[in-house]
Amino acid sequence: MVHLLLAVIYLCFISLGLPDSLLGSAWPSMYGQFHVPVSYAGMVSVIIAAGTVISSLQSDRLTKAFGTSRVTVVSVAMTALALLGFSASRSFWMLCLWAVPYGLGAGGVDASLNNYVALHYTSRHMSWLHCMWGVGASLGPYIMGYALVSGRGWSMGYRSIFFIQLVLTVILILTLPCWKKTPEDELCVQKKEESPQRVLTLGEIVKIPGAKEAMATFFCYCALEQTAGLWGSSYLVLHCGYQAEVAARFAGLFFVGITVGRGISGFMTMMFDDAQMVRLGFAAAVAGIGAIVFPAGRLAPFGLILLGLGCAPVYPCLMHAAPDYFGEDKSQAMIGVQMASAYVGICLMPPLFGLIAEHISIGLFPVYQMFFLLAMGLIHEKLVRKCKKGGKQPSIV
Repeated sequence: MVHLLLAVIYLCFISLGLPDSLLGSAWPSMYGQFHVPVSYAGMVSVIIAAGTVISSLQSDRLTKAFGTSRVTVVSVAMTALALLGFSASRSFWMLCLWAVPYGLGAGGVDASLNNYVALHYTSRHMSWLHCMWGVGASLGPYIMGYALVSGRGWSMGYRSIFFIQLVLTVILILTLPCWKKTPEDELCVQKKEESPQRVLTLGEIVKIPGAKEAMATFFCYCALEQTAGLWGSSYLVLHCGYQAEVAARFAGLFFVGITVGRGISGFMTMMFDDAQMVRLGFAAAVAGIGAIVFPAGRLAPFGLILLGLGCAPVYPCLMHAAPDYFGEDKSQAMIGVQMASAYVGICLMPPLFGLIAEHISIGLFPVYQMFFLLAMGLIHEKLVRKCKKGGKQPSIV
């Protein structure tokens, strides 16, 4: 049962990644039909991100009330419904409307599953599961591209992902009994009956030792990652002089670096703990930014790949460390606020660099990246000092 459940969770992480890159790949074909400026994609993204922040902050309350399995089923079903809504939308306001359940569903399943994996599985599975998210994020544009090339339009691309999410929802419903079969879950039920856990308020969560540092670390990491993903190609074209087609291919390798790096990180976690993995990622990312600023941009594409490899272990290892740092009873609440902080960074920091690039210079891209990387590294070390590990590694596999 344990291995069947793990396989289902792997499928869930692939499904998490599938819709994430659809809007970017489909928007060039969409905005003209809705008669809106190309910049309106940002409005849809912000609505999705806001929904994700809200559901992430509520994940502790929802998980304690209904359990991880039910939250996961409902969240995946909401995401599937939203994708169907996207495919049927014929006006921009409808897209914005369906973006609400899209974000709420994505945040709910992401926060709940990350906490469940952090509590029940080893760090290598957390890295490999986030690698599977990268696989899904890579497959999404491919499926959308196939729908566009075959003449079926972007609606069929969204509808195809909807059917995949629908199948996953059915699988989750059929495997609901598996979530109740682990010894850890039975122990959790027993503890809940003996002393029901109180849901922490946001003010109480922030006062937990290390909470502010954890939130700031996630904010800085996602600011770094998303800025690299959004502006890396533009930097290669406008500052380094690469052709747009060549730059697009090289910039895409940043995400390949993250995906491959997380696969490698899974094996490395057998030798290093979570904090050490974050430090190794930090060192690789520093080297990547150093290569980006190499004279004449000759090593900039390689630097983006190396930066992706450096980013790879940070997010999953920080997630996995939450029960160790804050205790199993507070881990769901902490993962919820960590993810909320991450999405705030995603919403604010890449657009801020866009303003810097427009009004000052896009050549400041590596400086901007180094600022957030150094801030992340320093705050992470403060987090580790505040949250000394007890050496406990709760895991099934």
